[in-house]
Amino acid sequence: MPNFNKRLIKLSSILLTLFFYISLSAQNNEKIEGPIEYVYDSTKAFDLKAYIFFPNQWELKESNSAMVIFHGGGWDIGDPSWGFGLAKKYAKKGMVTVAVQYSLSNQKSVTPIDAMQDARNVILWMRKNSSELRIDRNRIVAYGWSAGAHLAASTAVFQTKSPENDISSAPNALILSSPALSLGNDKWFEQLIMNKGKSEDYSPAEYLRKNMPPSIILVGKDDSVTPAYQSKLFHTNMLKYKNESYLYIYDGVGHLFTPTGQPDDGWPKPDKKVKAKVDTEIGLFLKKFKFIDNN
Repeated sequence: MPNFNKRLIKLSSILLTLFFYISLSAQNNEKIEGPIEYVYDSTKAFDLKAYIFFPNQWELKESNSAMVIFHGGGWDIGDPSWGFGLAKKYAKKGMVTVAVQYSLSNQKSVTPIDAMQDARNVILWMRKNSSELRIDRNRIVAYGWSAGAHLAASTAVFQTKSPENDISSAPNALILSSPALSLGNDKWFEQLIMNKGKSEDYSPAEYLRKNMPPSIILVGKDDSVTPAYQSKLFHTNMLKYKNESYLYIYDGVGHLFTPTGQPDDGWPKPDKKVKAKVDTEIGLFLKKFKFIDNN
């Protein structure tokens, strides 16, 4: 009988220890690492930074899918921290996520053309440093909203290559939310680029071709800032060249899914039900192309 009690006590101790580590693991799985600040371009008037969130140590692999996030703000305002919420969300799903600082237009010397270059450069930087960042260079998705979606799309449509190692700025997929994609009639964009070409020269929808990355486009039917016809044109031209494209237009909302009837040109106030649908479609898209697991 004493031996039985000893075995029972030992078994209880083992079970308690196991429970402790399972509990600790579950707690750690809810955590992420970041933001960790990196400089991706030191050639400008000030250092441009990338704020990176890593999955926790239990989820982080040697090579992980990645998401680079471009905030909106009309090309002249905004901050990488606006993308921290998204970055944390997808880091918890196992991605290395990057919220990007880019050049903001000042209507003097800096234009959206500089921001487009920054957007391409950060993806080149991610691929060059993929080992250190634990990134699979062939599984990078660019996510942008509003003006940030224009920058995201531009990394692919107006892609560049790094001459020393032939790395491309084009991501492997695009998530474009309330996107600015057809700029020929955009007076604000025309003002911001000053005399450096015409707006249509920097308009992604009109320059699509074959071998574009798969894209998901999400827009409100009543968007007054980046009207839905821009998304439709981008989608139509994607399909014209046999690219994969998924377009979702949501009734009853405007820019950034603000309910119709409310001003949609200020700070976003998205309809919760529509935003939930948007998040679901993005999740399915990421699973379809194996950026995140199906779990």
